[in-house]
Amino acid sequence: MRARRLRRRATAAGTLIALVGGLVASVSGPASAQESVVLSAGHVDAVDVHYENGRLVLKVHDDTVQPSVSRDPRDVAFQVLPQAAVEVPDLPEYAFLGPAGSTVWLLPMTQDPNLLWPGWNTTRLPSGVIRGEKVSLSLVDVSGPGRVSVFMTDPVGQPLIKFRSDDGLPDAIDVPVGTHAHANWVFGALGSYTLTFRADATLTDGRQISTGPVTYRFMVGDLPDPEPQVQLSIQGLQPAYDPGATVTLTAVQTPASDLDRYRWFSRCPGREEFTAVPGEASAAYSFTATAQLDDCHYLVRLYRDGEVVVAESAPVTLNVDDAGAPVPSQTIMVTIDGTQGALVVSVDPDNRTVTLPAAELSSAGDRWQSNGDLRPVTVTDTRPGVPGWNVAGRLSDFTSGAARVGGKYLGWAPAVLAQADGQGVVAGPVVEPGFASGNGLAASSMLGSAPAGAGRGTARLGAGLSLELPTETGAGKYTATLTLTAI
Repeated sequence: MRARRLRRRATAAGTLIALVGGLVASVSGPASAQESVVLSAGHVDAVDVHYENGRLVLKVHDDTVQPSVSRDPRDVAFQVLPQAAVEVPDLPEYAFLGPAGSTVWLLPMTQDPNLLWPGWNTTRLPSGVIRGEKVSLSLVDVSGPGRVSVFMTDPVGQPLIKFRSDDGLPDAIDVPVGTHAHANWVFGALGSYTLTFRADATLTDGRQISTGPVTYRFMVGDLPDPEPQVQLSIQGLQPAYDPGATVTLTAVQTPASDLDRYRWFSRCPGREEFTAVPGEASAAYSFTATAQLDDCHYLVRLYRDGEVVVAESAPVTLNVDDAGAPVPSQTIMVTIDGTQGALVVSVDPDNRTVTLPAAELSSAGDRWQSNGDLRPVTVTDTRPGVPGWNVAGRLSDFTSGAARVGGKYLGWAPAVLAQADGQGVVAGPVVEPGFASGNGLAASSMLGSAPAGAGRGTARLGAGLSLELPTETGAGKYTATLTLTAI
């Protein structure tokens, strides 16, 4: 018989800082049913069908916390971790997943403790209420960067397709009351997906009931960094202009983002409100100074999703000097060769190992804990154009001989230890250890950044480290590698 196992893809990372410690551990407390969560490992009834007050309802039964809780699908994001990557086998019956040898991301039908294990469930439906003792479960729509397939396998490894997005939707299956089932969930590309499910049934009195469309969010790969709050300012305004001189105002974002839709506004003497400048929708606004524009005020706004204002600058005031008398002045120029500029991230080679204290049990006795500090990281930027930079870190698994513990159990609280005047360096967000949820530093996490236009110079970054591990972690001296990336 030909093997039908999907082969996991291997990954590798470089070495920069080694983390060494005795036995250590990580946990977050049980989540409440009202909070928004990211589920990335453990058992979950993703499509959990309920009958409440004469209607069908879809919920998420989260079994990754104890005690387990029911959640609203709107409050849950399901993460398919990067290590879910597999290769499509060279077998015709699996061609629906994509070309043989291509990469897809698989949440398997049988549980892998390191991945999410989603299923569907009708065990909470009462008996004798629904005609035929079954509900119709439909995948109504899929949006995302790749195809989505949900299938089971029979005893000889043949796929039994339940839902498939690339051959037309909706797809529907009949699910008997009292069913608890799992399947293989396969995503064809990294990125964000929205899956829309619906459950329908007929009551014993003939009345038809439905949940209506319910959306579920899946993220394949690392979670995106939270969108930072953007500050907007205007640069380039001179103290005064002669009539006929060119005025160039430039909108500057701090920190820089991918948003690029602007609108400029002006308010001149005699006007009570700012009005939009027609046709000016880029970061730079140039015009000719005239006596009529003296004491006019200008501001700029940044937009996303059409008319949603993300940020607004403080207004600046134009001064047009119409006295006519020339101002005695000299122009002094100097040139610095920018071809030698570079962005360099370094760690003292004699101070690159973090040895955490031997772990101790938490006061609740439910985890091992240890804390320490990252060795200083030096970032020097001499590049022309001052494009700004960010430095992120990602942690490998901890290993001790043959024992292995996920890097997600380490978190940090970044800090800026030193920076040049006006460099504008900010520390990255706090990343909690991923004991109960989240992926800790196993996902790429920001250590620090400098905005465009203000990042030139040398800065030193650090972080407080927090490591928490399950109590079942075996004794030993564990080592992991933190890889730093600068962009």
